[in-house]
Amino acid sequence: MTYQPMQLRDGEILGVMMATRSLGMTTMVHAENADMISWITRRLAEQKLTAPYYHAISRPNIAEDEATYRVIALAELSDVPILIVHMSSKTAATHVRSAQTRLLPIHAETCPHYLYLTADALRPSDPAHDAFSGAKHICSPPLREDRLDLEAMWAGIINGTFTTFSSDHAPSKYDHPSGKKAGLGGDGSMRYDNVPNGLPGVETRMPVLFQGGVLSGRVSPQKFVEVTATNPAKLYGLGKTKGTIAAGYDADFVIWYPTAEQGSGGVMMEPFVLENEMLHHDIDYSPFEGMKFENWPRYTIVRGKVVWDRDNGGVVGEMGYGEFLRRGKSTLSKPRNQWVNEFQPVPEVKN
Repeated sequence: MTYQPMQLRDGEILGVMMATRSLGMTTMVHAENADMISWITRRLAEQKLTAPYYHAISRPNIAEDEATYRVIALAELSDVPILIVHMSSKTAATHVRSAQTRLLPIHAETCPHYLYLTADALRPSDPAHDAFSGAKHICSPPLREDRLDLEAMWAGIINGTFTTFSSDHAPSKYDHPSGKKAGLGGDGSMRYDNVPNGLPGVETRMPVLFQGGVLSGRVSPQKFVEVTATNPAKLYGLGKTKGTIAAGYDADFVIWYPTAEQGSGGVMMEPFVLENEMLHHDIDYSPFEGMKFENWPRYTIVRGKVVWDRDNGGVVGEMGYGEFLRRGKSTLSKPRNQWVNEFQPVPEVKN
């Protein structure tokens, strides 16, 4: 639906959907209207409005809203389960919720940056020192201007609109000519459309939601586990070994520090303000630098073995311990074998 030259027409999307349906797969969709975006981008360039902030202007909510509504209609026509990824718009989330109330197999995800950051992050924090720094926060869909969109993303996690909570980890270094600064000309000219899309976030995904959701009382611990572990395992075909605490499943756990409210008498973590140097990615910034954290994973256990011990050196897992995970069919997302009318393009898929 977006990213030329990978953009597909609706008929081509339907072809992909029917192919994935025959294989029992869930189709993942980036829902933005590429023609709208290209049309706006050309006109912004004509006006020389190409600084990082205009990335958000070039991809307005309506581009996500329209594409979301349209892909839901295509999925209903072809009876195909879909996952609409990295959602950011309140109205688009409303389209998803409406489809879910009609029992369509429509799933959606949102990401940490759509809970916390607005389009203001695309403006330079210190124009006199670095007028291009807003490029650090270029991602698509873009950070939204209205905080009501952020509140809608929180609401979608709480009410079940969002099946999963993902990082959309797609980092590029900022201070590197092939990274974010690919959009900065030698003469100081700025082109947001030359900046690689994406933010770093794989290491901060769970702490950000735990801090703003669980510790604030906004998101229950059960919902936290559901959107970060259980649902992803089921949706991505790993539900037979991952995402559940039960006999026969892999012993995978993240253990947090006890809190004062728990009254356990255990060791409570000293709150800290995040600095990029504390993280383990090979990227020169984090969108969550400066955020205060009152908890962080203390231990990570993979298949019964401790691989992260924050109090004793951090990473303690051994190279090569990781395994390739062969996925099966989703246990969370299946066709309904119901059609919009008498047209039925393929034999029924047996659940």
